[in-house]
Amino acid sequence: MWAHGPWVGRFLSPGNKGNELSEYARWCNAVEGNTTFYAVPAASTIEKWAAQAPDEFRFAFKVPRTVTHDLRLRAGADAALAEFLDRISPLGERIGPVQLQMPPSFGPNDLRALAEFVGRLPATHRWVVELRHPAFFDGGAAHRAVDSILSDAPTGPIGRVVLDTRPLYAESPRSEASVDERRTKPKLPVVTDLMGDEPVVRVIGADPSDRSLAGLTAWVPQLVDWLAEGRRPYVFVHQPENLDSPDLARRLHAAVRELVPGLEPLPDPLPVAPRGETTGQSSLF
Repeated sequence: MWAHGPWVGRFLSPGNKGNELSEYARWCNAVEGNTTFYAVPAASTIEKWAAQAPDEFRFAFKVPRTVTHDLRLRAGADAALAEFLDRISPLGERIGPVQLQMPPSFGPNDLRALAEFVGRLPATHRWVVELRHPAFFDGGAAHRAVDSILSDAPTGPIGRVVLDTRPLYAESPRSEASVDERRTKPKLPVVTDLMGDEPVVRVIGADPSDRSLAGLTAWVPQLVDWLAEGRRPYVFVHQPENLDSPDLARRLHAAVRELVPGLEPLPDPLPVAPRGETTGQSSLF
């Protein structure tokens, strides 16, 4: 997300509704486009995003759930995917890895559908797949089969998204939001054997920000190695209430940059007026 009520007066300026993306892009250089999972955005919405996002910004969109959850990559999924890709096309190079987030019920019996769908993916985009069925994480036959499908994809190797829920499960939940996170985010092993050129890591934090930060910085050695190999990793942090996510992301970037001085710095955020004040800017939309 790039617009969140609790961020107003801290990361986002009051009175700037509709222009949050332009401010968020000064805090972070990428966003996980979760809204596209629920619906294909209107063309006018894409135009707004294109107007606010700088050229170097990247959207890591999720494919609409119609493709992954309703049609489960089967009949009709190709047309639904094509509609989505056409809709987001005005964003051009700002489109980062496109995510296929599969439901937990998508398991070994669905490997043929996955193989056939992957075989038809257009090479115009970079693809990653998030799997949640336990059989794809135990080193067994299904695990090996899915890795073979993804590594041999006609578009080139397709990476597996890492859903790192270790910080979330490291302590007892302290809020209803944290309890709800545990209902929707599975506790799965962290597997990094097949990540591709643009590794995508989703770190699911806990209520205390220090726990979330510890979970993030645990990835620093791996990120440094990936960068040394010429890869372009994406790391997203999510908390039960997302109170500190932009700051946590910047702190991770700073920790990596200490070890990789050539890493491009993040932009300086714009000054943010406290709640009850405005910046003098009017919304672009």
